[in-house]
Amino acid sequence: MTKHKKVKIASILGILGNMFLLIIKGIIGFVTNSQAMIADAFNSAGDIFTSLMTFVGNKIASKPRDEDHNLGHGKAEYIYSMMISIVMFLTSLIILKDSINVLIHKSTYNFSIWLIIICLTTIIVKISLFIYTNKLAKKYHNILIKANSKDHLIDAFITTLNLISCLLAKYNFYYLDGIVGISISLWIIYSSASIFKESYDVLMDKCISENTKQKVLDIIKKHPDVKKVNHFNSTPIGYKYQISFTIFVDGSMSTYDSHEIADKLEKEITNTFDDIYLTVIHVNPIDIIKEEK
Repeated sequence: MTKHKKVKIASILGILGNMFLLIIKGIIGFVTNSQAMIADAFNSAGDIFTSLMTFVGNKIASKPRDEDHNLGHGKAEYIYSMMISIVMFLTSLIILKDSINVLIHKSTYNFSIWLIIICLTTIIVKISLFIYTNKLAKKYHNILIKANSKDHLIDAFITTLNLISCLLAKYNFYYLDGIVGISISLWIIYSSASIFKESYDVLMDKCISENTKQKVLDIIKKHPDVKKVNHFNSTPIGYKYQISFTIFVDGSMSTYDSHEIADKLEKEITNTFDDIYLTVIHVNPIDIIKEEK
């Protein structure tokens, strides 16, 4: 099964799982007037959108390169992950506002054993989805599924806090309901900012790390026929990079020999670094005698 098919399955499971959680959290949250549970329900609504955007973004990104998109459609993953981060941020503001109102007006809710059951159900579902999506994220380095995986783990942790507040509410510690709601919103803000930055960096063609660049240059220096290198450029393609640079060789060398050096370098560099998708080398002649003078 291909990467895109597995991501498609993961996004569908996310949509179905979050729809189920949204319904049960919403019903119990409004019945008991628990702000933390209502906030959790809003979070699940946002998770449905996240999984839907993962599905659409993955579908577009899976299209092969064509005449209009010579490097493929991989950046669709980052466009849709940025949309996900914006929706997450807006959702967090709504949750934050409502939770602060709970603390100010000292709202309480009706404790119910169903609050405990819903929390436990959510934790089980979210941990299961996290394990599945995290495995895919590590295997395929897909930012959409990575965002989903992070979201599932955060949800499991947040619901654990919600569970604790529900248990303490039985002993009249109702103010924790608002605090947990605020914690949920702040966590979502942090997560959305992290996803937004990663997506922004790729869409703005952030260059390869200095560390990787230096390692590439070290490999080039090991080839005695390469006298000089310049015009080093890198362009992100999904989670990998295409790099290009110009090497200068002895002008008396045959065209065949000079390009054979470039071909070997391209293969060596691309095979050495997991984050380099393609290496393109331009070859220029250089007058050795003039350079030595």
